[in-house]
Amino acid sequence: MSWFDRCAGRAGRIAAVALALGCCVPAAAVTLLRTAGQTATEPKFIVAKRGGASHVVGLCVDIMRAVERVDPGLKFVGDQAMQPLIRVEAGVLNGDLDAACGFVRNPQRETQFNFVDTPLFVVKYYLTVRADDDIQINNWDDVRKLGDQGIILLIHGFAITRRLDEIGGLRVDSGANTSALNFQKLLAGRGRFYYHRSPGIKAEIRNAGVIGKVKVLPTNMDTQKFYMVLSKSLPAGTTERVRAAIAQLAKSGELTQLLAKWDEG
Repeated sequence: MSWFDRCAGRAGRIAAVALALGCCVPAAAVTLLRTAGQTATEPKFIVAKRGGASHVVGLCVDIMRAVERVDPGLKFVGDQAMQPLIRVEAGVLNGDLDAACGFVRNPQRETQFNFVDTPLFVVKYYLTVRADDDIQINNWDDVRKLGDQGIILLIHGFAITRRLDEIGGLRVDSGANTSALNFQKLLAGRGRFYYHRSPGIKAEIRNAGVIGKVKVLPTNMDTQKFYMVLSKSLPAGTTERVRAAIAQLAKSGELTQLLAKWDEG
């Protein structure tokens, strides 16, 4: 058995950086960070088929693997199991999960989680309408003026709902759990807009089979930074290691490169 194989057997997933340094991290030294994939959050987490089996890929999966390369003593586990975002949020809050990738920052979440200060990526938000809708929207005032004819569809449990509450004066329906259901409601006339982020919205349109039936309006309605969140029960030393690794990825430009890989253009 080779030296590499012995190291792999002892430490599990050993990063290439550690190998390049000629060291092997003992299994006892590896800190496991429990996490989960998040449904309806492409491109953060995407269920792909590989050899007939499902496999979770995406921007957040790449970010977690990059953190592991920077600090081979950290290992995220659970990213191959998909959960609704609201359940992931509850898991980090009650300590069943240690970390979650890609959360919008708001005052409520600030009290619930430890945020890694370095943003992972930045997204833009757009309104989607039916393809035959000739509405022109330049700002939120244009939406407010529509009253009940300007209902905005959202996914239940997404933090962007709180953001729209802060903007104020908007009619919101966040009863659906997926983009596909919201597109059905949009096409049935049960809402004027579906509000979602880019990157992500083009994939949701494709996955829902509504290409040509809906269109994304060109106005960027909002821009938000997304962060790694950690459980408040996580040891301070581990929290600091995650923070240091993400700061290094930002400084090297790798976070920007990973976003570009998954950006829809």
